[in-house]
Amino acid sequence: MWCPTFGFAGDFPSFQALVDAADPNAVLEPPPGIYAGPVHIDKPLTIDGQHQVTIDAGGKGSVIVLDTDGAIIKNLHLTNSGSSHDNIDAGVQVRGNFNVIKDNLIDDCLFGIDIQQSNNNLVKHNRISSKAVDLGLRGDAIRLWYSFENKVVDNEFRDSRDMVVWYSRDNVLSGNKGTGGRYSMHFMYSQYNLVEDNEFRHNSVGIFLMYSDGIILRRNNITHATGATGMGMGWKETSDIIVENNEVLYNAKGLYFDLSPFQPDTTNRITGNLIAYNGVGIEFHDDAKFGNIFKDNVFKGNVTQVMGHAKARAVNNTWEGNRWDDFKGFDRDGDGIGDSPYELYAYTDRIWMDVPPARFFKGSPVLEVLDFLERLAPFSEPDLMLRDQRPVLTSEAIPEPTAAVEPDQEEVGAIERQAEQPSAYDLLKKSLGRP
Repeated sequence: MWCPTFGFAGDFPSFQALVDAADPNAVLEPPPGIYAGPVHIDKPLTIDGQHQVTIDAGGKGSVIVLDTDGAIIKNLHLTNSGSSHDNIDAGVQVRGNFNVIKDNLIDDCLFGIDIQQSNNNLVKHNRISSKAVDLGLRGDAIRLWYSFENKVVDNEFRDSRDMVVWYSRDNVLSGNKGTGGRYSMHFMYSQYNLVEDNEFRHNSVGIFLMYSDGIILRRNNITHATGATGMGMGWKETSDIIVENNEVLYNAKGLYFDLSPFQPDTTNRITGNLIAYNGVGIEFHDDAKFGNIFKDNVFKGNVTQVMGHAKARAVNNTWEGNRWDDFKGFDRDGDGIGDSPYELYAYTDRIWMDVPPARFFKGSPVLEVLDFLERLAPFSEPDLMLRDQRPVLTSEAIPEPTAAVEPDQEEVGAIERQAEQPSAYDLLKKSLGRP
């Protein structure tokens, strides 16, 4: 059980004195209680709070600055950092390699865990929240800056600003959960990272990649990214990515493409994803260059399946074997594949795509009537948005994901307890023929 925080840091015994008295490579297990920070660690130590130790920085600086290699920081409650963005006041500042930060509660800290020019660190099972200020004034839950081959796994962050991966490569970000933030994950100039099995809900943006090539996005669940900038996943000038078996649900926009892929002779491969109940399933901001390959995806319940700004069209990309819930063709030979291509045209609905003020009237009777008349007797040739030559009609024709996540015993028990009352999400998967 975590100890409560009260008083000022000056009222508590110094944790720095315990660190200074410990020999290198020692195991430090402080007596339960509240200690004063900030703390600077410049030698390898194992510090185990056993879930009974709080370190309070007194509103000044970072709670712990880890300026060493090979340290372990676990089972601590870190709280009350400073409020300086310039100094990156954090729960833990990591300035070394091969460190482990796990099973800590970090709250009322501007930034959670800041990893800067540090490699091969493990950040696992931490619970992180920022200070109670407006969203734009919060710090990032986890921040990687010029850092390589780190593992950030199974953390939970709430009411922080972003999770940032900038100028960093070859990192693994897996099994994290985030809610109440701005960017769940924001990549900038970061190549060859693996992002899998994360769950992000009620953030402004799910995962956004900028100038970050060679990233794998696999089995992530992103829901309820709403608002004017809300989107599940987005890419700007990003190439050679793999996007597979993700679930992107109930967002303002599902997937967003801006000049991606960007590098010549590269592709982005988007396969096996569930894109459902979004305002817009896929949005192309640019002129939809060649190079995106969409295969075996499910498009269900989106208000608009695919849209593009100005003259942007998705027809230049490859569409094959996707399931579209608004496909109006037939399957006379019963092979689960439509006898005719799925084609999406832009009619009068171009008005709200091209003229932002007209979006207020999207779905209104006036635009719906105009759109119906345009489809009935078009005054001009409508723009072809996309053509899928082999649309899938049945769930049996959709291949199962190539890799499955084995649930732990706690998850199995939760599933069994809810079996008699399936959730709306379970019913959605059942309707799609997915286990």
